[in-house]
Parts: sequence; C-alpha cells; structure tokens
Amino acid sequence: MSAEDKASANMDKLKGKAKEATGKVTGDDQKTAEGKVDQAKGDAKQAFEKTKDAAKNVFDNDR
Repeated sequence: MSAEDKASANMDKLKGKAKEATGKVTGDDQKTAEGKVDQAKGDAKQAFEKTKDAAKNVFDNDR
C-alpha cells in the first residue's frame, strides 16, 4: 500500500468520524449517515490496497 493511498484512506476515515460526531452532536441524522459512508469508503480503500499488495507479493514470489 503506497503512502499516498494509505493517507487517502485514513483521511476518508477521519473525515467520516468527524462528520458522524458532528451529526450526533447536532442531531443531524443525514450528517451521521454521511460520516458512516465516508468511513466505509476509507475501509474499502484500505481493503482494496491490501488485496493489491497481497496479489503483488504472490506474483513476485513466483518469479
């Protein structure tokens, strides 16, 4: 996982946590939901990058 991709995934997760917290404090259910979606997007990016890394390692080890 490149540093740039890792930072992007972490930013999505942090942004989502902030939105979710803001939504909970203000009673804004839509903002809370948006925060959860942003966090899920960050998790998905991380999972995708880890899968890419694992596949790359498998192919690199076969050589």
